[in-house]
Formats: sequence, structure tokens, C-alpha cells
Amino acid sequence: MKLPITKYGFPQVIIYPGIILLGMILLFLWVKPSGTLLLLEGVLGVLFIFTLAFFRDPERQVPRDEKVLLSPADGTVTDITEVLDSPLGVPALRIGIFLSVFNVHINRAPCAVRITRIEYRKGAFKNAMSPDSGKVNESNDVYMERLSDPKSPLLVRQISGAIARRIVCSVSPGETLQQGERFGMIKFGSRTELYLPRENTVTVDVKVGDKVKAGLSSLARYQ
Repeated sequence: MKLPITKYGFPQVIIYPGIILLGMILLFLWVKPSGTLLLLEGVLGVLFIFTLAFFRDPERQVPRDEKVLLSPADGTVTDITEVLDSPLGVPALRIGIFLSVFNVHINRAPCAVRITRIEYRKGAFKNAMSPDSGKVNESNDVYMERLSDPKSPLLVRQISGAIARRIVCSVSPGETLQQGERFGMIKFGSRTELYLPRENTVTVDVKVGDKVKAGLSSLARYQ
């Protein structure tokens, strides 16, 4: 059975739990048995489990419907905004999703796409709940083109947050992804944005405050 830990988590998924486990062993060897020792071991045990859980990568039964744009991330929808001067070069809708440290942090393709270009930008590490964080924070823009009609451009923007310090993107221009296929993650709290052209044939399926899951929840659909 596959261990549900993402390959994108290395080396942190080895280093961080390893340090915590070493600390638990040293405490056990050097500190006399007491209530304080049990408390410290308990706190470290919770941190050990939390660290492993952050890098979890559950298998998902992705619905196959090319009229639907699935969520590229787990989290909470924080904003749905019309952007006239968008990175796509045309008026667009931007759907922002905030990922807390308790969410699965794997990014997935919203539909079957071809990667057209990738643009990484250094930046700050401000609170990712703010829609403005996408303008100033470290980010990685993954430009895509739908493989099915309409063959419109899309953009998934991976944005670091106040805690996140590492964006992982495993695809390159020219590669294709199936709907719901994994292509990266953002480590330790972050924001993900989906840009799509603002067209009359597109309807939005979510509202601000909705909880969504990558590769499962519909954000928008083509009529």
C-alpha cells in the first residue's frame, strides 16, 4: 500500500520529523520520569504527527468533466474578483484560495491542460489570506492552455504565505496534465489563485467562504 506522503515534501518530511524524534529519544534518556517529561514527550509527539500530516497526499477519485474547472488547491475561497488588467492579457476572473497549515497542500490541474510557460518571482512572505499577497509575496505563475474546447488560457498562481518558504513546481513548458493531476505544492501555509478569462459562457460554482478540495471541487464551468 502506498504511503500517503508526497514526494514534494522531501527533504523536509525526513529532516523535521527526524529532529523531533531525536528530541523525544534524548528527553527519554536524559530526563528522569515525571509529569513534566510526559508533557514534553506528548507535545513533541503531537508535533511529530502534525509534521507528517502536513505532507499527506491522499488519493482522490477525480471527476472527469472537461466543462468543469476543478479547484487547484484545498482551502477556503477568500475572494472572487474581476481583473481587467490580468496576467492572461484579457479581462479575467480570479478565484483566490487560502490554505491553512491544516489543509492538504498539493496543487492539481483544474482540467486537461498544456503548460505554456512558468514565471517564478521572489517576494515577501506576508499573510496569504489577503488578496494583495499575490502582488508582493513570493509566487510561481503556471500558465496553461486548455486541451478541450474552448482552448482558453488559464493561470494557476502558487503564492507563499507568512509561514511558507518553499514553492514546488514539478512541470515544465510543453508538458501536458490531465484533469486533477498533481503538479506541485506550497510548504507551510499559502495561497493559490486560479485566473480564467471572463466570458459569458463561464459560470462560477463557488462563493466566498466555501471550503474546496483540489481535484474534487468545481470552481467554475463552461456552458
